[in-house]
Amino acid sequence: MKDSRLLFMLLFVCVSNFSLAQNNFDIIFPNENREQICQNFTSLFQQKPKEVNFSIQREGNHLYFQVNDKDWFNSIFSNPYDGIALDIIDKNRFDCSLKSIEGKQIKGELLKPVYRQQLRSGLKPNGENLFRVNVGRVPANIADHELEYNILFLSNKNLCRYQIVYNLASYPWDLLEMGMYLDSLAFNTKEIKPTAKEAYKLSNKTLKFIIPFEKNKSEYTSEDIKPIYDSLQLTDFNIKAINIKAYASVEGSLERNLELQNQRANTIVEALQSFQKPTIKTEVSSSENWVEFLNDIKGTEYAKLISLSKNEVKAKLVGALSNELEYILKDHRKAVIKLELQKIDRYENLSENELLSKFNTAIENEELDEARKLQNSIFGKIKSNAISPDVLDKMNVPEQINFAKLKNKNSAFKYMQDERQIFIVYNELIKLEKLVPKDGEVKYNITALKIRLWRYKTIEIDDSALKRQIQSLQNYGIPSILISRMLVNYHIVKAENLMRQRDYKNKDVSVKYIHQNYKDIPLSDYDYLSLAQFFSYYANTDLAVELLENKSRSIDIDEDLLFYYINLSIINKQLTKEADYRTILLNAINMNKTRFCQLFNPIETGGVTFQLLEDNYLRNVYCESCVE
Repeated sequence: MKDSRLLFMLLFVCVSNFSLAQNNFDIIFPNENREQICQNFTSLFQQKPKEVNFSIQREGNHLYFQVNDKDWFNSIFSNPYDGIALDIIDKNRFDCSLKSIEGKQIKGELLKPVYRQQLRSGLKPNGENLFRVNVGRVPANIADHELEYNILFLSNKNLCRYQIVYNLASYPWDLLEMGMYLDSLAFNTKEIKPTAKEAYKLSNKTLKFIIPFEKNKSEYTSEDIKPIYDSLQLTDFNIKAINIKAYASVEGSLERNLELQNQRANTIVEALQSFQKPTIKTEVSSSENWVEFLNDIKGTEYAKLISLSKNEVKAKLVGALSNELEYILKDHRKAVIKLELQKIDRYENLSENELLSKFNTAIENEELDEARKLQNSIFGKIKSNAISPDVLDKMNVPEQINFAKLKNKNSAFKYMQDERQIFIVYNELIKLEKLVPKDGEVKYNITALKIRLWRYKTIEIDDSALKRQIQSLQNYGIPSILISRMLVNYHIVKAENLMRQRDYKNKDVSVKYIHQNYKDIPLSDYDYLSLAQFFSYYANTDLAVELLENKSRSIDIDEDLLFYYINLSIINKQLTKEADYRTILLNAINMNKTRFCQLFNPIETGGVTFQLLEDNYLRNVYCESCVE
């Protein structure tokens, strides 16, 4: 599992045709001969290992250049007039009241350069594997402003690199989830969280469906919902949790739309709750459905509305035009409902000791169906922390063929509850395989664990033999879609290993395989994130953007996944020019307006960079949505 951390991404800006209208402290701005003058410096930067990071840190009004590799630092500043100067950018430069932004290279206040002797002598340790050197002070007249600091790298006083630093939140990521066979294939449903802590749960049964909203109807009764409830066949399940995302069509008052959608969603929750006694944990959100509106009018005679602001669109959608578009708008009023179900447990009130005693008695009497039900009850109580996982080791299941399925379930569940048990569970299943050598579910579980152990370098693996083992699962009834998922994971691990060996040619072969084959595999939001970060990590950001592009325009995309896509793509001026990108940004605004606006905060307060507002399109969206 990759550690979560804030990655400082580096944006290199072309250094030709600079304005020299201000004091430039004898910095030389080469034009036609820049490539020749900067050849050595450029080569050193190109050889910079990806693990080498640098940034500008502010402490009080002092500014420090911080780096994690002292040797690389010294190699960059080898000549007397190799150095650094800072261009201090004030967010006021992008104020929404300004009609335009003046285009110039030195965008803010340029500080006096610091050259090799001062840089090398001033570089001091600053924590584990970090070094820093003072490179200037924030001028007093702007000290309380929102600021960012661009870096001018100088080679013999020549500006060879103008660097904007922006940051990208990183998330824990993993292989595609392969699941484990219990009674059937079960998955750890991993949640996307921007922390180093793993977040996942063993999934219960989940259902997802859509309820359309009639234009003038705001309340739903149990009679309205009962046909849906009955069609879900919930007689053996209770609804444990419900998540409702309610969407209004875009015409009319925003406040009234959201009020109406919340009212509709809550009456649905109340109607569902009337069918059972256990309390349903609920989560309700509402927004206007700009995403599907912009998607649906594309290519129609109303496509010109895409270029208008939200307020301008609302002003148009009155009277006759609203009636003309009703055939589109009617599909945008709906609730997307996700139910998490929990099987009704007839042993719910038994204690741990009572459950264990009944299970072991059922085993002794070879009452396998009863034992399976008791086993599932024990699993459910472990998942809800009602009893200790230690009970798994007290379940007396004999080493006999007719009990193999129960043993397989115990081992698989043990791993899914605690992945640190992987090696113990792997050995348990290897032993079980000798008892049932043709059992496809046992073989699948072994192979899934073996891929992970290969990645963790816990055991020695012959990668060619492992590939054959994956492919041979088809002979034991394992669906081809699961085998395809395993093969993608196989190539993810292989690419990581080849990268460490600096075998870039064969690494690219594995990356190509992944890119060509993931499209045929159903992916969870966590899977999408893992693949996107895999592509990004191996310098294939364009593949990560391609992977997430279509999904980012769907209204039910995970919020963290959507914002990860925006982080990847928002600095790409070609993408931000496209009308489709407006749909993506409006999706983010609808989902979490505050978080969207924070993208344009200074780096020091968690933004990507407010210098994104150099882009007129992004500035217009920001000013429309984030400035009161």
